[in-house]
Amino acid sequence: MFDKNIRRVIGGISAVAVTAGLAVTVGAGTASAASETITWTNSNTKFTRTISDVNPSEGDIITSKTKLERSAALEYIYRVWDYHPPCLTVESAKVDGKSQKLESWGDDWAKVEGSWVVQPLIGTKSRTFEFSYRVGADCDRNTLLTTGVKYEGSLIHRDQIFKDKGPHINVRMNSTSTDLAAPTDMQLGESTLLAATVTGGAQGDSVEFYDGNAKIGAAQLGSDLVATINWTASTTGNHSLSARFLATSKAEGSQSPVKNVSVSQTDIVSTTGLAPVVGAQVGQSTVLRATVSPTGPGGTVEFKDGGTTLGNVPVDDNGAATYTWVPSTSGDHSVTATFSGRAGVTGSTTSAIVNVAEAPAGNVDSTTALTIDGAPTVGVEQTITAQVNPSDAGGTVTFKVGDSVLGDRPVGPNGIATIQWTPERNGEHSITAEYSGAGNVNASTDQEIVNVGGADPGDGGNGSSGSIGNIFGS
Repeated sequence: MFDKNIRRVIGGISAVAVTAGLAVTVGAGTASAASETITWTNSNTKFTRTISDVNPSEGDIITSKTKLERSAALEYIYRVWDYHPPCLTVESAKVDGKSQKLESWGDDWAKVEGSWVVQPLIGTKSRTFEFSYRVGADCDRNTLLTTGVKYEGSLIHRDQIFKDKGPHINVRMNSTSTDLAAPTDMQLGESTLLAATVTGGAQGDSVEFYDGNAKIGAAQLGSDLVATINWTASTTGNHSLSARFLATSKAEGSQSPVKNVSVSQTDIVSTTGLAPVVGAQVGQSTVLRATVSPTGPGGTVEFKDGGTTLGNVPVDDNGAATYTWVPSTSGDHSVTATFSGRAGVTGSTTSAIVNVAEAPAGNVDSTTALTIDGAPTVGVEQTITAQVNPSDAGGTVTFKVGDSVLGDRPVGPNGIATIQWTPERNGEHSITAEYSGAGNVNASTDQEIVNVGGADPGDGGNGSSGSIGNIFGS
């Protein structure tokens, strides 16, 4: 056998092919595909064998091409075996560029059968046999994997075996990327799930989780290539979380971008109490008083009579919220006070059954008339006036915008109560004046729908209608 001793060595050429004295050519290719060709002669047959990419990545499709040329004597080729690493899966075959049925295949070989003539002087002087493979995940990395060829022909001595001739394949390490899913904020002592997704990893590979430079845990990738741990923050403040995929024999390591998680102090659990209500009767005002513990301003208390919201009242410095309620029906009423919560304090609720008596005979009915000065405009203070008749009845008027209580004002000797309101949003608003009643004068209510003009500070100045309710005066 005679092997040509001409070589072109370009970075990454198989060392085995070079030391074997084969003629080697590496295609210019790109960084992601490097073909390699070797040639040799044996018994008047020249072999030219090319692997389309000798540095493939997992999942790539690569091809081997073996060209057989005769310099003397006609020969029929009956069978060709292409040998490949067991981690490659055969996809298809071609002969002289045309699809060819695979006759059979094994772990490290694939075979085609036919009757292909090679005539060195006239006719077809060469035949090319091509096999395509998919690179498997189980291929070793940074290891030369052998390829080769064998064929049987019509000449008596023709059983040419070159099972490890080459070119050799070196499968690239998997490139990986890691992404971490984590909350942006949480509370001290709260447990949360951290999930790292690794592209290019494999089930069972390890991922480590870090808070800054401190390792907080480790887990293995599941079949979905996600590793998870439960993490409980032990200190407040900002925590810089990241996930690191550890390099394996087949994949490069990678690290996720940092996720900044703000950990705040655990909320204090609040309680809400409702003061006992005694002597409530239809048409007469009674005060509902809720007290929130721990005390302090912030948040609101929503008072409800059964399923009906009576009003939302801000909690004052003493943790108290009061609402002047005028029952309209007698009997047992389920009154509920629900605290919304505030920064560092959870919400809470309480309820009580309040018995409401019928109004005494001989009570005088009142009327309440609501007026609003001018044309309400966002950011401009308005005066809301309630005129109560009879004018000398006394008592108070509760003013509301939507369900939100602006405040209580006493009725003057002229039967008038007023309050100031600065609209914060444009659009329609429901304004209510609830007269409490006093002595033998029954309560009464009036309500108006007003349209507030001017730009809404939160809508970019487009002047669109705002939502009703939850509007407090400044």
